[in-house]
Amino acid sequence: MSRSKIVVLDFGSQYAHLIAKRFRMLGYYSEIALPSTDLSAFENCKGIVFSGGPSSVYDEKVPEFNSEILNLDIPILGLCYGHYIVQLGYNGKVGKADVGEFGFATLNLNPAVKSPLFEGIEPSQQVWMSHQDGVLQIGDGFEVVGSTKDCPFAATQNLAKKRFSLQCHCEVKDTPCGNQIFQNFANYCGMEKNWDQDTVLQVILENIKKEAEGKNVLLFLSGGVDSTITFALLNKALGQERVLGLHIDNGFMRKNESANVADAYHKFGFNNFIVEDASESFLKAIEGLTDPQKKRMAVGENFITVRNEVVAKQNLDESQWMLAQGTLYPDIIESGGTKNSNTIKTHHNRVQGIQDLIAKGLIIEPVKDLYKDEVRAIGKKLGLSAELVMRHPFPGPGLSINVLCNDGKVKAQDVEELPLAQKELESIKLDMFCENCSANLKRSVLPVRSVGVQGDFRTYRFPALLDFGPAKENEWPLGAEAAVKGIRHFPGKREKIEECSSTITNSSKYANRTVIKLYQKPELKDDDLKLQEGYCDRRRLDQLREVDNIVLTELHKTGWYDQIFQHLTIDLPYAATAETATFVLRPVVSEDVMTARFAMLPKEVLGTIVQKIAELPFVDALYFDATNKPPATFGWE
Repeated sequence: MSRSKIVVLDFGSQYAHLIAKRFRMLGYYSEIALPSTDLSAFENCKGIVFSGGPSSVYDEKVPEFNSEILNLDIPILGLCYGHYIVQLGYNGKVGKADVGEFGFATLNLNPAVKSPLFEGIEPSQQVWMSHQDGVLQIGDGFEVVGSTKDCPFAATQNLAKKRFSLQCHCEVKDTPCGNQIFQNFANYCGMEKNWDQDTVLQVILENIKKEAEGKNVLLFLSGGVDSTITFALLNKALGQERVLGLHIDNGFMRKNESANVADAYHKFGFNNFIVEDASESFLKAIEGLTDPQKKRMAVGENFITVRNEVVAKQNLDESQWMLAQGTLYPDIIESGGTKNSNTIKTHHNRVQGIQDLIAKGLIIEPVKDLYKDEVRAIGKKLGLSAELVMRHPFPGPGLSINVLCNDGKVKAQDVEELPLAQKELESIKLDMFCENCSANLKRSVLPVRSVGVQGDFRTYRFPALLDFGPAKENEWPLGAEAAVKGIRHFPGKREKIEECSSTITNSSKYANRTVIKLYQKPELKDDDLKLQEGYCDRRRLDQLREVDNIVLTELHKTGWYDQIFQHLTIDLPYAATAETATFVLRPVVSEDVMTARFAMLPKEVLGTIVQKIAELPFVDALYFDATNKPPATFGWE
């Protein structure tokens, strides 16, 4: 007999799979299906969820939808784009919202309406929004359950039809009541618990044995969490004699990273891996490239080239070996790998060479349906040490994607848009800080673009830079502002910074990030910093390694490494000379990579980091990225 299930229809949202994951974590089996799927897919289905998506419902090309699904006598919950589909199905109207919402909003429940979806939930709740459209008129038979300041129809229901629709994303951690909403929906659907982590592990191990039947497996080992746990799963399912780990030092590793990775594996008892120094090959592959997508693709394709060279050098019979990767579901989504999704960035494990191998059935990806926190849970279940399981994520392209490149020329579009972006930034009202902060605040727009994600679409926009003037006396612990001239004032309240950052990105057509100046060489004026010609070469990578190592060493020393999800150090070709650079600190907290908040480090930790970085002669300036995801991604490329 087939298992009872909740079916999630994937309209292309970054978060579609996260919905299914949430139900599974609550103990309910769930599956993903296309919105065009036949009604036979809903056999033994107790509930249906419509996901969000990158399209507008009034676009020319929208995901194909089988409208007969709305006639099923099964409860339906629509989220974001799914919210619109539900409303349109019952004669509602959808269009451009007066104000888009990206990030946090407060959902206020209607006291006059009782909803089974909000059973046991407080009447005022933080929710996570990512939308530019909105419901302009609710469908026939629907009533308003809740609203936000800028969204009058944020939550609706039609109990006679068993239909619910919400503008917010309940599936992300930043909607704290989201799990309770999903639990209430499962209760309303009459679902019984039928899924747990032991089942997940067993399914993965069985799938590995089935997919690798009769073949050995070669795995790219970056040393990060995903590939390490994939390695452990392959070893457990197939045995070490059928698995070979290949750690490629591509020249983009952190300081001493490859040696540390090898030591950690040996400590755990992994002996079936080799280390290949291919740094020259990778540096040559990206030489002179400035386009982030082309750079990622060059790195990804070169992995295949090096893999082929290693296979030949090791005298491996290619007909007997598959290639394994530690691909996660977010990698697939952000690469536009589901039918209706929009490409946010191209991952190295989804370049054409890899796609060709997938088509031939020569790729095995055991954790491709999981998110980072799920993978970590599997790693703990396998008995891996915290040193291996809780390492900060470190993608295959490594530091190469943290070095922004430029040919030194300002593009025609930027020449046109930079003044408009500056004018727009100056017009945004920022009244959340104290009088002194507001009086000293200078706003400017950086002449570089970084990638972001807004409403499931990739954006490529300017960062807004805020400078609050010189640090106040005794502001920084250990008198850092006295020891190093050029250290800036940094507002101490996280909620004020977050409000400011969201205000800028929600109001701006040109900005998708907000950064705060921490330090600038005192002898440099703002006008001295200009866009420089700079590529991802060994010199810039070595500089980045030094800055990054200072940050990570201090985070480890103070215990903050374990309190944040990841720290990225970004190198900008924005400086007084081509030999110097500006660096950005990007600490984030996240559960599943799909959403994140910037991490507010204590001033004693941040002050020490700033002081040590400022002592490096090649550092012209240092910024702090105070942007959540969305609207920004983790990295800048």
